[in-house]
Amino acid sequence: MNRALSWFCQIFLKPVVRLLFVKEVKGWKNIPRTNFILASNHQSHLDIIISGYVCVPRRFTYIGQVDEYTGLTGFLRNFLYLIGEVIPVNRKDEFSRKKALDQAIQVLKRGSILVIYPEGTRTRTGEMGEGKLGVAKLFLETLIPILPVGIKGTFELLPPGGELKIKRIVKINIGKPLYFKEELEKSGILNSESEEYKILCQKIIDKLMKEISNLI
Repeated sequence: MNRALSWFCQIFLKPVVRLLFVKEVKGWKNIPRTNFILASNHQSHLDIIISGYVCVPRRFTYIGQVDEYTGLTGFLRNFLYLIGEVIPVNRKDEFSRKKALDQAIQVLKRGSILVIYPEGTRTRTGEMGEGKLGVAKLFLETLIPILPVGIKGTFELLPPGGELKIKRIVKINIGKPLYFKEELEKSGILNSESEEYKILCQKIIDKLMKEISNLI
């Protein structure tokens, strides 16, 4: 999302989101002045709006799936992706996942904020799932800090397969940026294709998911 559109959302849409959905936000002071990787739990399609609520009026984008929805729903999704400069990914295709990762690295290196949901999909139970390795690889490739964010309430308002409810119950808790200095130092001597590198990425993910869980 370019800066002009982000400012439009800040001025005209953010007050509406706050009026309809957001009850409480903690941790505004934790948001870095430089760009970052926003990583949060994923309960609902509403999380996209809530994550944007945190990022505006700065330039930011998402990694978004294209392996679900067809017809009018798919067309509308693709239209919104185009406007928001969203990085598309087919989660069922290895080449698409790698291409999305490469595009995300370029976006971060250009100074934009990237929103990502480490679980890779919405929860079907309301409980947080396990994190995937992608966000750890992004961090190690770019050295951009990860900003953990815990979101509560969106599952109750719009669960997968459910209908939207309008109620101000969403709580957002923004944690302190994570730099993983120990893991970063170790990664310098590892081949990115090695098993040791994957284990290191898993350690980063485990720490990140624990932090998000604490924020929730």
